[in-house]
Amino acid sequence: MIEGSVDDIRFKIAEAARMAGVSPSTLRLWESQDLIQPIRTPTGQRVYDRALVDRLKRIAWLRTEKGLNPAAIRETLREFSPDVDEEGVETEDDASDIRAGTRMRRLRREAGKTLETVAQATGVSVSQLSTFERTSQGLSFTALHEVAQHLGTTLASLSGQEEGRGGESLIRDGKWSSWPTTSSGVAVQVLAEGRNLMECNRFQLAPGASSEGAYQHEGEEFIHMLSGSLEIILDGDQFFELHAGDSFYFESRRPHSWRNISSGETVLIWINTPATF
Repeated sequence: MIEGSVDDIRFKIAEAARMAGVSPSTLRLWESQDLIQPIRTPTGQRVYDRALVDRLKRIAWLRTEKGLNPAAIRETLREFSPDVDEEGVETEDDASDIRAGTRMRRLRREAGKTLETVAQATGVSVSQLSTFERTSQGLSFTALHEVAQHLGTTLASLSGQEEGRGGESLIRDGKWSSWPTTSSGVAVQVLAEGRNLMECNRFQLAPGASSEGAYQHEGEEFIHMLSGSLEIILDGDQFFELHAGDSFYFESRRPHSWRNISSGETVLIWINTPATF
């Protein structure tokens, strides 16, 4: 078990499997069947919070006691999405809860969209969207960008980076706020807060971490490498390798993807302008 507050406790896959009365391999199978999407740590480790463990127990019960197949289980679980409680009454968000997942759920509801509607438009599964809205974790970097774009917002806005007026922004070393944790070991730390013309971030990439696909948006981008190595691909066929001390500049409208190609952690400064990311 990973320590934390009562609400933040995370269980490793073996612990979660034991609590659900199944094997770890069964949890991996359910993940491949899109029944459950675990939270991913920055190093890619599967972990489960209490809500996910409850979902695992429900899946196990539906499978063994009701004899449902994966498709029927998925349909049944949708009746218990975060949009409604078990009585079928829509739940309200705590006004003090400003997590990225909560922001996303509010935007989706304000737009009159269901989880299924967003899933069809973005290619992100309903269960992944549901997990993110509850935990602010579990979406890949590219998937998170696609969903934010579909809802007419940006990753910076979802993360709370744009709160405040802009202008002066002093952030001490190591005191950065962070964007939502993706499922690919990507940690993004905010270096300048407020509604600014530039989005200034520090990317911390675990070995093998990547964007998990290409994305594009308006603006221009600047990268400066602090450590490690990064491969960035523009337009699907132009490959660039960046190493510590290197800098790179390109137009954001060009489809771009990237991955950490070093055997260790890669750290870089990434600046976007204007604030469209």
